[in-house]
This record gives sequence, structure tokens and C-alpha cells, in this order.
Amino acid sequence: MGFYSRLIFPRLLDLTMSGRELSSYRQALLQDVQGVVLEIGFGTGLNLPFYGAGVTSLTAIDPNQGMAEIATSRIQSTTIPVTLETASAEALPMDADHFDAVVCTWTLCSIPHIQTALAEVYRVLKPGGQFFFIEHGISPERGVGNWQRRVTPLQRRIADGCHLDRPMASLVESAFDQVRWDEFYAQDLPKLIGYFYKGVATKDCS
Repeated sequence: MGFYSRLIFPRLLDLTMSGRELSSYRQALLQDVQGVVLEIGFGTGLNLPFYGAGVTSLTAIDPNQGMAEIATSRIQSTTIPVTLETASAEALPMDADHFDAVVCTWTLCSIPHIQTALAEVYRVLKPGGQFFFIEHGISPERGVGNWQRRVTPLQRRIADGCHLDRPMASLVESAFDQVRWDEFYAQDLPKLIGYFYKGVATKDCS
């Protein structure tokens, strides 16, 4: 892992992802999360203040060791038992059928093998467990989508692997039994980077 990814990018990420509008989306997504929870792409811990009393424990993973330095202070200020691990979502070091919920916020865009990661999320969820996600992805607006495809090679370089042009809903649908989601433009962001997919996917009990 290079100097930029380990030391500079975590601080840029913390600054750019901590605004009021993004916080409101985090709060809306996480208010129904309960039980034993896994968060993939934990980053600097910006989701922590929005977990409710129904969360009994949180296992947090991120492949970037540089994130932990910033996240530690947030972990120390929460009453939720948190275990932070350096790990990849493409090879989760957890048993199958273990978690009540898995959370992912603005992370799927940067995972190289996203379908492998989604299969791993499905594996570690208990039957009936839910995957809570909010991600940016490809816009259905043709002109915006075309520009997202053009800009993504540069975006991947400056944003640690982030893709702007992934069809997030169909990717999640291909991995889960039931998915419900909303798609929308963020109010305070350019359309190029502000088309969001927010939803919940469920692993069937059978």
C-alpha cells in the first residue's frame, strides 16, 4: 500500500464524506440496523454515531490500514462493542450464517471484484439477515452516464479504486434473494458523482 493510500487518502475521505447531507443518508439507512453487525469498508468510522441501541456488537473491516488511525478515536467514544480488523470484503474471515446485518456505505464502488464481495456478504449473513447499502453508481441519464464512464479511469486513481459507473442495483440483485432500493441524485453534489443507490437486500430463510 502506497504513501497516498495509507496516509493522505484516509484524511481526504474523512473530510469529503462527513458533510451534513451524507450524514442524513447514513442516519436514514442505519436506523433499522439491529443485532450482530458487520460493516465492510469501515473507513474512518463515520457511520458509528448513527447506529441505534439495537446493535449489540459491530465487527468492522477495511483493507486500508491507514483508516484505523482516524477511526480509533470514534471507536473509543461509542458504547457499542467494536472489533476492527484489516481485511478484504472479497475474502471475509468470518463463519457463514453469522451476522444479523451487514452494512456498506460508499464502498462497493472501490472493491475490485464486487460480485465476489457480494457473495461473501451473502455467505456470512444469517438466513433472514439483511444487507444495508448506499452507494454511488451509474446514472440512467444518458449524458451523465457517458461522462461517468469517461471519468472513472481518473476517479479510480485519485479515489483509491472508486468506480462511478457501476450498476449497483443490478449487481446487488444478482447476489440476493430480495432487494428493495431507491435511486436519486444527491442535492448538494454534481450529478457526475452524486447518483446514489440506497436499499436493503435480504437473504431468504430457506
